[in-house]
Amino acid sequence: MRRAAVAALVAALAAVPAAWAGESRPTLADLEDELMCPVCGTTLDQSDAPVAQNMRMYIRARIAAGDSKSEIKDRLVEQFGEEVLAAPPREGFNLLAWVLPLAGLGLAVPALAYAAWRWSRGREPPPGRDELDPELERRLDRELARYEG
Repeated sequence: MRRAAVAALVAALAAVPAAWAGESRPTLADLEDELMCPVCGTTLDQSDAPVAQNMRMYIRARIAAGDSKSEIKDRLVEQFGEEVLAAPPREGFNLLAWVLPLAGLGLAVPALAYAAWRWSRGREPPPGRDELDPELERRLDRELARYEG
């Protein structure tokens, strides 16, 4: 158990420099799926609009100038507004976009579990359905006797 914890810690620490490297030395692919085309409303990696092509050229130029991922995003937000971000920032009113789906899941999962539990408990059979009609029971006995013998 202790070895697994140590291995998990080492793996987590090994991932940290890679995350820092992505922030300080981003690539166009790192940013294309996090930014939206202001014209067509799709991510830059899916858009062929002239504005999206200009944004890609701008991003390449800023990467060559040594800007970090957050600096490039901040400049594009200044120019186009927060709508250029594929995911809203986790602050202020935009925090609701991150919290409400989790709260909805937190409420929906227990409600569905309770509904499934109630449904699986079954219901009592209607009264008088356990016994067969005497005539039908005799007929069933005759048919069974005919197949057994």
